[in-house]
Amino acid sequence: MEEQEVPTEGLSDRINEEAEKGIAARERWSFYIAISTALMAVLAAVSSLIAGDHANEALIEQIKASDQWAYYQAKGIKSEIASLNPHSSARDSLEKKYTVQQQEAKEEAEKDQNASEAHLQRHVLLARSVTFFQIAIAISAISILSKKRVLWYFAVLLAIVGIGFFINGLT
Repeated sequence: MEEQEVPTEGLSDRINEEAEKGIAARERWSFYIAISTALMAVLAAVSSLIAGDHANEALIEQIKASDQWAYYQAKGIKSEIASLNPHSSARDSLEKKYTVQQQEAKEEAEKDQNASEAHLQRHVLLARSVTFFQIAIAISAISILSKKRVLWYFAVLLAIVGIGFFINGLT
């Protein structure tokens, strides 16, 4: 009688090989999640630092603008007081001087206000990038815990949106 070939021979070895491949693929995927999440965290930290700097600069520029507007008003008051001077030559000279100084103060105040608004606009863009990076980090953590790749892909997409805001905030 002939010996029948048993189809289960070598099956155990094949199962073990496939299991090792699956484990290696999961480990690679976990590695990618870890690296991408670390990069997201670095970008969030850098964005946060730069956003804070722009917020501080916006505040400083706004304070400068307020000082210039106060100076502008002071020159206006001095001009009005000078107009009450009974000597017309001194009055005209002082009014002209104060008007020129007032105009210079106005230009400086407007320049400082524009600089403040520009810093504030950059701050807002960078703060949005931080938000997207933080959400992406949280979703990456959920993806590794739930073992759902689709969540990681979504986290990467959110990080890309965060990078867009980051780049816009730098320009």
